[in-house]
Amino acid sequence: MRILVLGAGVVGTASAWYLHAAGHQVTVVDRQAAAGLETSFANGGQISVSHAEPWANPHVLPRLLKWLGRPDAPLRWHWRADPGQWLWGLRFLRQCLPGRTQANIAAILALALYSRGQLQRLREELGLEYEQLQRGILHIYTDQDELAAAMSAARLMARFGLDREMLDVRACVALEPALAGAEKLLVGGDYTPSDESGDAHRFTQALAARAAAAGVVFRHEQSIERIASAGGRVAGVVVRDAQGESSLLAADAYVVALGSYSPLLLRPLGIRLAICPAKGYSATLPLADGAVAPTVSLTDDEHKLVFSRFGNRLRVAGTAEFAGYDLALDELRCQALMRRTRQLFPDLRLAGEPQFWCGLRPATPSNVPYLGRSRLPNLWLNTGHGTLGWTMACGSAAALSDLIDGRRPAPDFPFLRG
Repeated sequence: MRILVLGAGVVGTASAWYLHAAGHQVTVVDRQAAAGLETSFANGGQISVSHAEPWANPHVLPRLLKWLGRPDAPLRWHWRADPGQWLWGLRFLRQCLPGRTQANIAAILALALYSRGQLQRLREELGLEYEQLQRGILHIYTDQDELAAAMSAARLMARFGLDREMLDVRACVALEPALAGAEKLLVGGDYTPSDESGDAHRFTQALAARAAAAGVVFRHEQSIERIASAGGRVAGVVVRDAQGESSLLAADAYVVALGSYSPLLLRPLGIRLAICPAKGYSATLPLADGAVAPTVSLTDDEHKLVFSRFGNRLRVAGTAEFAGYDLALDELRCQALMRRTRQLFPDLRLAGEPQFWCGLRPATPSNVPYLGRSRLPNLWLNTGHGTLGWTMACGSAAALSDLIDGRRPAPDFPFLRG
């Protein structure tokens, strides 16, 4: 089939690769000049199956009350006269029920475990290099209540096949010596040795280059204006090039992988996705020679931050700000990243100024993405991965390829039905 993939982030690029490998003629459309320049550009860099517990869980409600009114809170909600935002918030609260949280963890874990395996096979097959490290992910805790909640989550995840091991403070510092300066702050941690880290932007560009060499067509600097439909099917996609000229791109099937912008494009078709843009921040720190910086990827659950090492750079990323589609950097939130970094790594030495960035993560109330056929028979969805787009990208793409070809995908995941 001729398949048009909308979006060249890590999810869209991976979708294009797997669909081409299955024998389809694939074209990718994106408004940017190259692949991976939006939400995939400077994210936290974790392949973190251990982060499968959704934001919506029974433990988050008291934290939300504590964070209300704090401009530097790990999760900040900007109240707006937007019925869609309020509806999303109500759905989020519903997903905090214990039974729903458990079902969501099971679904997320199934897809994330499958995806990590797909990434590893793809990396070996293609010889991809993206500053990857296979040193696991260590979750650290500086609050006893957070640690207790983590122990409960770890027991649940173990039932679904995730190796998440609880550690005391001494074991945390032994695993990552860069934490020695913060040892008095820590109360414990948990470690998933099978998790990984790596630069999602470099991976996306490397995979896009291999896909293009294999025959995938990338149409960059093409803004998607609308999806045209006729007779209950998609008839084509109207795009506008850099010169302002519009054209209609037609295919046999279409894949929407536009992250936070997916619901805006689909709403005129009567397809309503419960996706809310969650603005995440990052700081990329150039490290001086001999800098005391972690090489094990870390997650600071209390502050909703992650730390990943890319060669001589340290990426600090996280928090969530629900402020619509605003991409302006908030100086207070940028400085909150640096303040927490200095608390955990007081001896960190930099070779230059931090590079701050923010991107919109497509958050569903449950953290479970939309993956499968929409109500239009030739329109497929691969979007809404929230903070786990990099983690789930290869598995989502492989599963989508199976679905389009009429095969049952391997993971036990609630795929959409037509």
